[in-house]
Amino acid sequence: MVAFPTTGGYTIETQNSSVRLYGAFALGCVFFAYGFIHRVAPSVMTDELMRDFAVGGSALGSLSAMYFYAYVVLQIPVGILMDRFGPRRLMSGALVLCAIASFCMAGSNSLLMASVSRLIIGGSVAFAFVGTLTILTYWFAPTRFAMFAGLLQSSGMVGAMLGQAPLRFAVEHYQWRGAVFGLGVLALLLAIAAYLVVPRRQRSKPVQVTEGNRQSTNSFLSMLTRRNWLCALTGFGMAAPMLGFAALWAVPWLTTVHGFGQTQSAGIASMVFMGWLLIAPVAGWLSDRLGKRKPVLLAGSVLSLVAFVTILHVQTSSVLVMSLLFFLQGAGGCAMVICFGMMREYNAQGHTSAALGMLNTCVVGSGAVMQPLIGLALDSRWQGALVEGVRVYSSSNYDSAFLLLIAANAVAIVCGALLPETGGRQAVA
Repeated sequence: MVAFPTTGGYTIETQNSSVRLYGAFALGCVFFAYGFIHRVAPSVMTDELMRDFAVGGSALGSLSAMYFYAYVVLQIPVGILMDRFGPRRLMSGALVLCAIASFCMAGSNSLLMASVSRLIIGGSVAFAFVGTLTILTYWFAPTRFAMFAGLLQSSGMVGAMLGQAPLRFAVEHYQWRGAVFGLGVLALLLAIAAYLVVPRRQRSKPVQVTEGNRQSTNSFLSMLTRRNWLCALTGFGMAAPMLGFAALWAVPWLTTVHGFGQTQSAGIASMVFMGWLLIAPVAGWLSDRLGKRKPVLLAGSVLSLVAFVTILHVQTSSVLVMSLLFFLQGAGGCAMVICFGMMREYNAQGHTSAALGMLNTCVVGSGAVMQPLIGLALDSRWQGALVEGVRVYSSSNYDSAFLLLIAANAVAIVCGALLPETGGRQAVA
C-alpha cells in the first residue's frame, strides 16, 4: 500500500498504485464522455422535443441549457469539495443521481418535468471533469498535465460524437425516451465502477493551523485575479462555437440551410468533436514540449474563428467539404485545453481544484449562455413558418443569431493575447 500526500490534512491510499490510478483516470474519462452524450443529446432530438412539448426555439434552447445552468453553478463548489473530500464518493454518488434524473426525464410528460430532470443531470455530471483533473493534480506529474488534460478533453469528444449520429440512430429506433432511459442504465453501471476503482481518501493526523493554512482555505478569493479571469474568458470564447453551435443548433441549421438529412447533419456536426478528439492531446503535448502556452493557444483560437466564419458563408452542398470545415473548427477550438494547464500554473496547489472549477464554469457556461440566446435571436426574427408543428428558421435568421458566436471567439483571441506566459512552470508556489 502506498500513501500519497495531499493538501488539507488528508492522505490518499491505494494498492497496486500505477494500475489503479491509471484505471481511475480512465474511468474519469469515461464519466466525462458520458456527460458529453447528455450535453449534446438535444441536438439530435430537436424535432421530437419541440413536437412532444409543443415549444419553439427559445424554449428548446432553455430546456437544453438547463444542463449547463446546473453544471456551471456547481463547478466552483465541486472544485472546493474535491479539495476537501476527494473524488471517489463524490463521483460515484453523482452518477447514481444522474441515473435517477435520466429515468425521470425519459418519463416526463411536461416541459417543466423534463427541464428539472435535465437540470439534475447537468448538476450530477458536473463532477466528472473537475474530479478527473483532481486525480491528475494529486497523482500525475505536473509536466504531463496539459497532455493528460488533452486526453481527458478528447474523451469528452468521443461522448459528443456518440451523442450525434449513433444517438440519433437510437432515437429513430427506440424514440427519444427510450434512448434517455438507456443512458440512465449506463450511469448506474458507471457508478458501481467508480466506487470500486477510484482510490479512497482517508484522514491523516490533524494539521496544525497556521496563517498559511488559513489562507489556503480561502480558495474562492484566491481565484479573483486578472490572469484567472482572462484565462476563463479565453476558455469561454473558444468553447462557444462547439457548445453553442455544434452541440445544438448545427443540425437544424444544416438540414434547413443546406438540405442535409437529420442523420447526415448529425454526422457532419460530429466532425467538430472529432477535431477536439484528435487534436486536443496533440495541442497539450506540443505546449508541454515547447514549454510555451500562448503560441499554441493563440494559433488555435485564430483557426477556430476563421473556420467558423467560413462554415457560415461557404456555398456548398458537399458533405466532404462541410465535414472538413467542421473538423478544422474543432481542431482550432480544442487548443482551449491549454487554459487548464495555465490555470493550474497560475494558482497554488491548495487552490488548484477550485481554480480549475472556475475555468470550467466559464467553459461550460458558454453553452448555458449561447444556446438560449441563439434560440431567442432565432425566435425574434421567425416569420411563422411551420413544418409538422416544428418552427423553421431562414438562413438570414441563423446568420444574425450566429454573430454572437463570432463575437465570443473574437473576445477569446484578445484575452488570450493578454495572458501572461507561464513557460509551462508553476508561477505560484
